[in-house]
Amino acid sequence: MSEPIRILVVDDHPLYREGVVHSLASESDLSVVGQAANGEAALKLVRDLLPDVVLLDIAMPGWGGLVTAEKITTVCPATKIVMLTALEDEDNLLAAFKAGARGYVVKGVSARELANVVRGAVQGEVYVSPSLAADILIELTRGRPADPLEEMTERELAILKFIGQGLKNREIGDRLHLSEKTIKNYISNILQKLQVRSRVEAALVAARRSWRDAAS
Repeated sequence: MSEPIRILVVDDHPLYREGVVHSLASESDLSVVGQAANGEAALKLVRDLLPDVVLLDIAMPGWGGLVTAEKITTVCPATKIVMLTALEDEDNLLAAFKAGARGYVVKGVSARELANVVRGAVQGEVYVSPSLAADILIELTRGRPADPLEEMTERELAILKFIGQGLKNREIGDRLHLSEKTIKNYISNILQKLQVRSRVEAALVAARRSWRDAAS
């Protein structure tokens, strides 16, 4: 039997934090190894405990979740960060992923779904709450009569798929036997064709394509 996934829960509201801890404790493959009410305490616990996943609120006193995420990513890049927040806006979403987060979950999610997000993060999956992802996709595709995916080459589509899986340029290059610089150039073209500003937005477009393919 494999070791349980070790989780640190960081939120400045004790009642909500305890509720999250309680909901995760019912899962046999998950183990909450620590709790923190602010970023400073969270970073210390990450250094001491080396958790697999940190569930991190954004709106906290002191550093705040975005600064804390960046510091945790620097100190312990192997730890996966999942933002668990009430803030539903694109700016915070993009800033969270830029800071190193692998998931963005809006509070109110079910205990089962949260547990699955944690499991997915450990496996390298990227997650955005569906309601927020849908709003961003609507904004990204507004006013575009043609599907930009149809204008992309097979190689570009393959790279877009890898972006959606969270792979870095070097990892994509290794998969396709191409140099990191070549992958960087491909990604620049992909972002322009999709008319998006970042890899996170491109990943959301990749997710849309997966949903469409799954439904067809």
